Amino acid sequence: MSSSLNPPVLALYSEHHGWLYRWLDRKLGNASDAADLAHDTFLRLLARPNSAGFGSEPRALLTHIAKGLMIDSWRRQEVERAYLETIAHLPEPQVPSPETRWLILEALHRIEAMLRDLPDKTRQAFLMSQIDGLTYAQIAEELNVSLASVKRYMRDAFLACLSVA
Repeated sequence: MSSSLNPPVLALYSEHHGWLYRWLDRKLGNASDAADLAHDTFLRLLARPNSAGFGSEPRALLTHIAKGLMIDSWRRQEVERAYLETIAHLPEPQVPSPETRWLILEALHRIEAMLRDLPDKTRQAFLMSQIDGLTYAQIAEELNVSLASVKRYMRDAFLACLSVA
């Protein structure tokens, strides 16, 4: 890390990287993943618009960022596991190539993040429609909301889908 990049982040890195790496290694039980997440934590700090001050508890900030990255990593792994389990049952000629698998996984990660960011009722309505095949009237009854609300939820969900593309 060059000192010309961002002196406050460099100082924080110098003082706390070893501690953060050890903390992550204990939490994850995997030195490689701990190193990656420690690195990503400091990259997040570099990307912050105002990285001049980190407050009086820099380790609290670092653990907050690292915990969020761990959760993101676990979610990604869960999506990947589910996808790999699904394609494991395909006949050999239908198994996607490694490049296609990567593209599909990236799309699934973006979709999962989009769904996670939707408000609860919007996500529920969207999944009831797209996965369960319920009509808007059935969704309104199930969620105990008006038909107009379901239409609004669906509009918002479809707009979110378009933003993923």
